[in-house]
Amino acid sequence: MTSRFRRRLPLVAGLAALLTAPLAAQAPVEAISLLGDSLRRPVPSAAAQARMEVQLDSARRAFEADPHSVDALIWVGRRTAYLGRYREAVEIFSRGIAAHPNDARLFRHRGHRHITLRQLDRAIDDLERAARLVRGKPDEVEPDGQPNARNIPTSTLHSNIRYHLGLAYYLKGDFGKALEAYRTDVDSASNPDMLVASSHWLYMILRRLGREEEAKAVLTPITADMEIIENGAYHRLLLLYRGDLTPEALLAGAGDEGSIEDASVGYGVGNWHLYHGRRAEAERIFRRIVSGGAWAAFGYIAAEAELVRMR
Repeated sequence: MTSRFRRRLPLVAGLAALLTAPLAAQAPVEAISLLGDSLRRPVPSAAAQARMEVQLDSARRAFEADPHSVDALIWVGRRTAYLGRYREAVEIFSRGIAAHPNDARLFRHRGHRHITLRQLDRAIDDLERAARLVRGKPDEVEPDGQPNARNIPTSTLHSNIRYHLGLAYYLKGDFGKALEAYRTDVDSASNPDMLVASSHWLYMILRRLGREEEAKAVLTPITADMEIIENGAYHRLLLLYRGDLTPEALLAGAGDEGSIEDASVGYGVGNWHLYHGRRAEAERIFRRIVSGGAWAAFGYIAAEAELVRMR
């Protein structure tokens, strides 16, 4: 064996290690995108991972102490999903449904995660079931799993059922059914955060349906000085629709060739271009969104749905 060949062996071995190590370390596939791409489990920062693991362990211990508690089971499912283990979360909620088939909360949360997994028909089935189960019953505040800056929950069980149901129909392209859900959600909004979140989707739906005057009416209660706790992205998009902000201002901070970190803002701007007849610009933005890693975000899933429709 020549000395030159011997010197190459460590290099070849090292290169092989570099090529194979990332494959071995890849996170498992959690879902298949609407575009047919494999979506791997998100990898949070070490600090976030450690914090969420502690929270999940605490939720598990609470459930073990009271295995008949639906609240405790829901928190195990929610904490599991926050770690990106969406399929496992669906299984947890399914076990809960088997034991508590009349608890709307379980269908609401499983429906949400079916959306994450791009299982839209299953999401609609669950959320329609949840809507039937809460019909005629008093609403209740839904606690936040990842509290906002003020630690004030801004949504309710009924509003979250409608919101996610409307979203599932929207992603399917059934704008009529989505319109029903979001119109009711806007009418029922009890705080500015709920109002701007639902108004954003309602406005977009009406514009896509060509109902411009109705869309303008949605913007009437929207002002720049609204006290928004957590839905700032939707508030800024509504200000764009009013003409108070520019799309460039909303997308500032994302490089021309880079991904759009805030998928909600990106999708809203892309859709704004789309219903103004600027299809090429809309497609460019949608592609920037799906080049990023925030694939569980609703704006990311909506961008996928638009790109599928553009094919």
